[in-house]
Amino acid sequence: MLLIDGQGTLIQGFISPNRIETYLPHMFAGSVYRHNNFYGSNSKSVYRVAEQDVTIAFTWNSVLSVLENSPVPFPEDRLQFYGYEEFEAALLFYLIADYVSHVKLANEQALSDSLVLDEVEIASSRRILVHVQTHDLVLCNGPVMKLYIWDKAAAVFCEKFKALGKPPTVILVTTVNPKRFGGALFLSSLSSSRVFFDMDVQATIEYLAWYVFESNTEVANRVNAEIVTKAETATIGELLSYMKQEGANVAWFECTATIDDIVRDSAWYYTACGGCKTKATKGPTTLMFKKCGKTEIVGAAEYLTKLSVYDNNDHASFVLLGDAGRELTGMKASELVESYFEANESVGDDQVVPVPPSLTDSIGQTRTFVIKVSKHNLDGKTQSLTVTKVLPLKVPALEGNIDEDVEEEPADEKDGAADGTVKRNSDGIESGETKRAKCG
Repeated sequence: MLLIDGQGTLIQGFISPNRIETYLPHMFAGSVYRHNNFYGSNSKSVYRVAEQDVTIAFTWNSVLSVLENSPVPFPEDRLQFYGYEEFEAALLFYLIADYVSHVKLANEQALSDSLVLDEVEIASSRRILVHVQTHDLVLCNGPVMKLYIWDKAAAVFCEKFKALGKPPTVILVTTVNPKRFGGALFLSSLSSSRVFFDMDVQATIEYLAWYVFESNTEVANRVNAEIVTKAETATIGELLSYMKQEGANVAWFECTATIDDIVRDSAWYYTACGGCKTKATKGPTTLMFKKCGKTEIVGAAEYLTKLSVYDNNDHASFVLLGDAGRELTGMKASELVESYFEANESVGDDQVVPVPPSLTDSIGQTRTFVIKVSKHNLDGKTQSLTVTKVLPLKVPALEGNIDEDVEEEPADEKDGAADGTVKRNSDGIESGETKRAKCG
């Protein structure tokens, strides 16, 4: 709970679970009490809801008495709004503040009357990502920030969104905490955060009035969705460090690394449902898919490829999933599997499907990967990081006359080079140990 004293200082309050029934039924928001017999303790950063690093804790003999006519006036609302520059300046110390702004994107989708939130995905990820921009910087095209809304506050966001019937223009979130990773500033809600939209409270009403009547809405709405949804950059070392941070949340980052090898001690693909993309399990007579429950679908191969990668200082394991594999190799996993068996008609269903040359050819390439730090990483269950996207290689501009720069290669040298390439690819094929999946 959040308490305020006679000097206007916000302090975190705590009642242990075994004492909640004793005290909480007699407490009401906005009421004034005299509190006797309590003790103070240091606040844990992950649970902090106020700037002060102390918590007022109730004891077995705490006494609350209602003050009907308090000599100290308490404001009905006490909100402390910060903007981008204030949050930037406050990153050196722990800060909790309130934030009001206008909404640019909701879960990386442009705002429109037809926008529908995926409540199943939100419930699964426990968060909503809102791109926001503060009013004091709009007219000079100020920075767009990411605001992560978590758990109960995310559920409230969904409820208010549906009740409003359209995306909100203005959002106010109380008790947010600024953080930085990969050079970018973002805000994160806390367990105490509350969410308000356009006409909910006086602060949002005033902001909405300013936005509608005074702002340059054409400039304010000029936002490149591809740019503002770009993931923060991070090195491998920063990713590994982030996974160990107390209070870290699921997040996406861009990481540039060099592919050292394709890990060959496990399958490089899995058999998936063509619809829900979940892994198939063998039923009595057909493949079964746990997520959608369907059994009459022919399975298709999807990438599940483990890469050993490194950068200037660290190394890690990245796992390619789905379209990320196609972005690396230029081919779908199902196409690679089918082409192998078309070229080897005599092999049976249990034949080992080797790692294809299109994957082994990527060894030595330096690529930029979009990495998801998942709940499994944060829980310490795995150190392998999931790749959700592989960015295209940057092609350097050619200079000069191409015809003049190209020299004719003798035929015997061409043949030798071709033989060497075939041998390297053959070596790569022989080392793969992935079995063919039975589909349908």
